[in-house]
Amino acid sequence: MSRYRGPRLRITRRLGTLPGLTQKVSKKKDRPGQHGKGSDGKGKKVTEYGLRLEEKQKLKFNYGITESQLFRYVKEARRRKGVTGLILLQLLEMRLDTICFTLGFAPTMASARQLVNHGHITVNGEVLNIPSFQCRIDDVIGIKPKSSSKNIVEENLKTTRFIDTPSHLNFDKTKMEAKVLNYCSREDILLELDELLVIEYYSRR
Repeated sequence: MSRYRGPRLRITRRLGTLPGLTQKVSKKKDRPGQHGKGSDGKGKKVTEYGLRLEEKQKLKFNYGITESQLFRYVKEARRRKGVTGLILLQLLEMRLDTICFTLGFAPTMASARQLVNHGHITVNGEVLNIPSFQCRIDDVIGIKPKSSSKNIVEENLKTTRFIDTPSHLNFDKTKMEAKVLNYCSREDILLELDELLVIEYYSRR
């Protein structure tokens, strides 16, 4: 299944705020579709399966990944020692496109992916155009030494919504590069999510 290309506000109305999907806020408050609001003024009752599905969809749409990619991340998180839900989030947060978005290099996750695809981002001094690349501790994320690359990132940094850089990244604005200090903590993740429900959703697979 390919990535979602449809209306983004429709997704945020259904799932809530998704920082990586869009900066825009819908004027409509009800969930989309004919079942978004019943005759009694309340929405359709959500089942336990529906809750797990929605939490899974939050991850998928926020990080802009496909179903098969998300399932692979879940399987990898299960293999590693520790809390599976947190490890899953850490794997997603260590993607190169996610780090670029978190630093404010791009306004959305899709823009960050495009930034990496077009060769504007370097890792340890080398241009890397793989958005899903898993960054490691001590990696240095920078901008390609080209005026067009720097101009794009500088313009995006002016409009960034995030004031504080997460504790697992050290961003040097003068050099326009960041160093990965550690894996992210749960408090640094912008997305409001119950990751345990995501693990439960995939527990039968």
